Amino acid sequence: MAFHSVFCTVVPPHLLDKLARAENQRIADRATRTLERDAFQRTRRRITTVRGVAAVPPVADADAKPRRTIYDCENGTDLPGRKVRGEGDEPGRDATVNRVYAGLGATFELLLKAYGRNSLDDAGLKLDASVHFDREYGNAFWDGSQMVFGDGDGEIFLDFSIPVDVIAHELAHGLTQHTANLEYFSQSGALNESVSDVFGALVKQYVLGQTADQADWLIGEGLLAPDVTGVALRSMKAPGTAYDDDVLGKDPQPATMDDYVRTGRDNGGVHINSGIPNHAFYLLATELGGKAWERAGQIWYDTLTGGELTQDARFGEFARLTAASARARYGDGSPEVEGVLKAWSTVGVPTS
Repeated sequence: MAFHSVFCTVVPPHLLDKLARAENQRIADRATRTLERDAFQRTRRRITTVRGVAAVPPVADADAKPRRTIYDCENGTDLPGRKVRGEGDEPGRDATVNRVYAGLGATFELLLKAYGRNSLDDAGLKLDASVHFDREYGNAFWDGSQMVFGDGDGEIFLDFSIPVDVIAHELAHGLTQHTANLEYFSQSGALNESVSDVFGALVKQYVLGQTADQADWLIGEGLLAPDVTGVALRSMKAPGTAYDDDVLGKDPQPATMDDYVRTGRDNGGVHINSGIPNHAFYLLATELGGKAWERAGQIWYDTLTGGELTQDARFGEFARLTAASARARYGDGSPEVEGVLKAWSTVGVPTS
C-alpha cells in the first residue's frame, strides 16, 4: 500500500503569499510565520492519504455517537496539546473549545442522519481537534488524523473556530481521505478542496436549518476581520467575489472553465480552480431547491463513496459520475439528472 503527502489548509497559500508581501510589516511577518509553520508541519508530519483504499457502502447505525476530544495547544506547536474537553463533558469557559466541539458534532450528525455514515471512516472514527495552535497563526488544517485551529491575528483573520463551515471543511478532508482519496494536485486536488467546501456549506446550512435559496453559500463567512474588504474566503454562488481588499488582493477563483487558472503554485491551483465544481454544486442545489444536503448532497456523497472515482480524477470524470449517481438513485430523465447535466454544462465541464 503506497502513500502520498497532502496538507490541507482552509486559507490557501496564494492568499498568505499576498499577505507576506504587505507593506504593513506586522501583517507581512504574521503571514510569513504562518507559511513557515505550514511548511514545517507538511514536512515534519508527512501528512498522508492512503492510496488504494476502496470505498465501502455506508452502514446505517441510528445509535452511533461521536467521540470528540478537544485539546489546547496553549499557543504552542506540540500536537495534540492538553486535553480540555471530552465527549459528553459540559461546556467550559473557552468559547473556541465549545465552538469546535459543537462543529465536530454537527458534522458527525449530518453524515449520520443524511447519509447513514458513522463518522469519517464509517467505523466510528474519533474526532480529535487542537485549538489555540501557535501564536497569531492564520490558518486551520487537517493533518491526516486530526483538526488544528489557529486563533488568527485579529487584524486579517479572526478565530478559525468561528465559521462552522471551516470546521466541517477540514473534517471533510478526512471524509475524502477515507473514501475516494482524491490526490491533492491539479484537478483532483481542486475536487478534493471543492468536496470540503460542499460539505462545509451543507453542515452550515444544516445547523442553521436553511434551504438552498436561503443560504449565503459563503465559505469562511465571519472569519475576516472587520477592516478587511470582503465577506468570506470563497463564494460558491459567485466565485471570485468573496473579497477585494488592498492587502488581501482580489479573490482569484473562476466560476467556469473559461477562466480556468493554470499555475504551478498551490499544488496546481487546488484552492483556486475549486471554484468551478463549487459553482456547479451551487447551481444544482438551487435548481433542485429545498435542503441542499438531501438531493444535491446525496448525489455528491454517492459519487464520493461509490468506488468508481479514480484518485487522479479530473473535472470531467467527476461530472460524469455525478450524472451516473443521479441516474442510479433518481432515475433517467428525473429533475435530479437534468439538474446535474445543466449545472456542469453551465460551468463548461462535459458530462459525456
